[in-house]
Amino acid sequence: MTPTGHLDTEACYRAVQSRDRRFDGVFYTAVRTTGIYCRPSCPARTPAERNVTFHATAASAHAAGYRACRRCLPDATPGSPEWDVAADVAGRAMRLIADGLVDREGVEGLARRVGYTPRHLGRLLTQELGATPLSLARARRAQSARVLIETTDLPLTDVAFAAGFASVRQFNETLREIYAASPSELRGTRAAGSSGGAIAMRLPVRTPFAGRRLLDFLAFHLVPGVEVAAPGWYARTLDLPHGPGTVRLELADIPAGPGTASVRAEFWLHDLRDTAAAGERVRRLLDADCDPRAVDEHLGADPVLGDLVRATPGLRVPGQVDGDETAVRTVIGQQVSVTGARTVAGRLVAAHGRPVDSPVAGLTHLFPDAATLAGVDPETLPMPRARGRALVGLASALADGSVVLDRGPDRDDVRRSLMDLPGIGAWTADYVAMRALGHPDAFLPTDLAVRRVLADLGGSVDTERWRPWRSYALMHLWNPLMPDTPAPKET
Repeated sequence: MTPTGHLDTEACYRAVQSRDRRFDGVFYTAVRTTGIYCRPSCPARTPAERNVTFHATAASAHAAGYRACRRCLPDATPGSPEWDVAADVAGRAMRLIADGLVDREGVEGLARRVGYTPRHLGRLLTQELGATPLSLARARRAQSARVLIETTDLPLTDVAFAAGFASVRQFNETLREIYAASPSELRGTRAAGSSGGAIAMRLPVRTPFAGRRLLDFLAFHLVPGVEVAAPGWYARTLDLPHGPGTVRLELADIPAGPGTASVRAEFWLHDLRDTAAAGERVRRLLDADCDPRAVDEHLGADPVLGDLVRATPGLRVPGQVDGDETAVRTVIGQQVSVTGARTVAGRLVAAHGRPVDSPVAGLTHLFPDAATLAGVDPETLPMPRARGRALVGLASALADGSVVLDRGPDRDDVRRSLMDLPGIGAWTADYVAMRALGHPDAFLPTDLAVRRVLADLGGSVDTERWRPWRSYALMHLWNPLMPDTPAPKET
């Protein structure tokens, strides 16, 4: 079955009968006799097949007149991993809607980003996802509002505007329609609060989740001033549409269990309107929509990778909170050690990053934006001249829109645009595709570390059998080389 287009009714109903949590977020079950929709694993009694319909998105169920089940909270699930695999127009549009693009730029802005007219995009999303762009954006606002209501002490008026609603009246009406409860009633059922001005969220992920190795990767590559890490947690600054922010994540291993779990995140935001965008960008960093069981079953059966996969189930591909930053950092890291790249990036941040106040010690700057770096003299950068020219050329292309890394454009088009830039080769383009664009099937056959590990394992760089999960295969090959997160230095 697929989350976009036509759902296989019989397969969906079998998943509901077995309460298979692997399909939570992949489709939704609407029950005619109750008027509610649920996730496939809802513990309520299984409805008769004749009484159910299946929807690719929560917005589709809303449009059909159903409200969310208050027992299983169907919208509190990871997104569908198939959007990353297919990377079709519907999936790309969903990523941008989740980032709040429709709220900021309207349907016209969304259509422009994915290369369609607003009318054609509306027809396509209705056909593929069962809802219009406006309906999908409305569902996102409702889910964001519920999270803020249940996990923070923000006044409800602030919640309304933080979630992207145009008015308190619209906020109240939408939540009553979708959750059959007023905002005040939802707040009465909350399980946790926030402290110290932070907005606390629990970001859903499928299990198993190799949180410690994700932390080790992020800590190994962190840029001073922008990121800090210590055993058990990682934090960084965020450059968001309406102002700066900070996030602190608690990262631990979560073993295979009955389905979804969550990662605790605390946000400090300059502007509450950035709440949804901040949450979505951190979800990308966590690779939150990954289906680890499907990945591990496929790669675990491989004679070369099998032992590595079984040693670290649920390994994720670290994503990003800013595609431009990831691309610039990738160019900085060309042909130098990770330690050397961190040092150079730290100097770049100190010289050109925007200073910010953060409640987390060690976080002092935002990473320099593309427009700022485009105006830098390459001769002044702390790197070889050719690489400096490549970095400024990339920044110029990002600043003028020649290259866009917000997961809206087609991946192949983005790769070609990158490869057209001086100093950008296949390794850089594919690494950016993997981390900035969330490509699950990128691979770096010329990477020296990959070649060395494969040689030790007795394998080759012929990796066709690992499709469509070659990015995860790459992470398993790198994983043994990754040091553990160091303890914080004493001050």
